Amino acid sequence: MAAVSDLKMPLKAAEGATAANVDSQTFTQMPEDKVVEPTSDLTSSAASTRSMGNEENTIAIRSVEDAEKGVQAALAGLTEEQIGEVAYKILLSTLGPKESSRPVLQRTPYRAAKAFREMTVGLTYEDPAVAVGQGLFDVPEARDLVAVRDMTFHSLCEHHLLPFSGIAHIAYIPNGKVLGLSKFPRLLEVFARRLQLQERLTSQFADCLVDLLQPEGLAVALEATHGCMCHRGVGATGSTRTRVLRGPGKDDPAIKEQLLEGVSFAGSLRNNRF
Repeated sequence: MAAVSDLKMPLKAAEGATAANVDSQTFTQMPEDKVVEPTSDLTSSAASTRSMGNEENTIAIRSVEDAEKGVQAALAGLTEEQIGEVAYKILLSTLGPKESSRPVLQRTPYRAAKAFREMTVGLTYEDPAVAVGQGLFDVPEARDLVAVRDMTFHSLCEHHLLPFSGIAHIAYIPNGKVLGLSKFPRLLEVFARRLQLQERLTSQFADCLVDLLQPEGLAVALEATHGCMCHRGVGATGSTRTRVLRGPGKDDPAIKEQLLEGVSFAGSLRNNRF
């Protein structure tokens, strides 16, 4: 098995190729505000110029793809842990040699790669329902509302690889089956610890609970703050709420009212935790 240190030469070559390609793309792309409508005498020349520009961009893109293939070849034989560490080393190199060579950053790629694996550990479960173990019980008398509230979760936005965190509420009308209370946050963790969207996380959590419990009705509600909203772009702080209803009785007015009350954000402990 190759050591991480053995990859310095091929990786540096790949990094150089990538940087050169970025420069190529930068100089061959024409800003939109520079483009003018050609006169009839210049139509042929302008068309030729655009064609040349597109060809140069195509060559640059192909070169980036070739560089990626070179990196993949250099990483062959490494463990996932080593590949993650090398990837973070390359990422830090984009900050420039002066910043990326600071001694305090020497162990940062290792720590960052380890943290990334922890934040996506939910992917190690082929069947998320396995996380509940023996926590599912037959209780024929259980026919009334059960609500578990203020469960914290932390996930990773699949669009920007930035975290989003919040709380979850779940309410259901049992149909003779109940789930151990500690299993709800455990199952939520399995779906949250991966590249995710809040909308999908809400649905996946609810659908898995329906499969396990076969309840008369079930509701799941999540509220979260997103790093991709407050750490970049608009830089605004706000919370996002999502809610789903499931089960054969979800459209029954009486059942629906109980479920919505069970996952209501009124009286949430959120203000005391975040």
